[in-house]
Amino acid sequence: MKDTRKLIVVGDRVLIRPGEQNEKTASGLFLPPGVAEKEKIQTGYVIKAGPGYPIPAVVEDEPWKETRDAVKYIPLQAKEGDFAIFLRKDAFEIEYDGEKYLILSQSSILLLIREDYLDF
Repeated sequence: MKDTRKLIVVGDRVLIRPGEQNEKTASGLFLPPGVAEKEKIQTGYVIKAGPGYPIPAVVEDEPWKETRDAVKYIPLQAKEGDFAIFLRKDAFEIEYDGEKYLILSQSSILLLIREDYLDF
């Protein structure tokens, strides 16, 4: 995997490394390159996730108090390493350091599969 430390994902966006595309049908016919892009749902691994949804700062009416402009966020459910199933039409494809990635909003993710779950 390439070094993605320089990439900073903002807001409610996630950076996804797309999964392998099916190049053949179940019967063994090879598909042309444009067919896979027309699929409605795609899978991939979350490489980076943004900080989340920003929430407004609480305005205090007391002028003697020190004001803090620290932005607070509601964190995202998606975390690095999650396997995501998402809507392909909402993804933006980029190429960084010779590798293809997808950027999409967390709201476009339909399902996350996380390996480090607790078994009850």
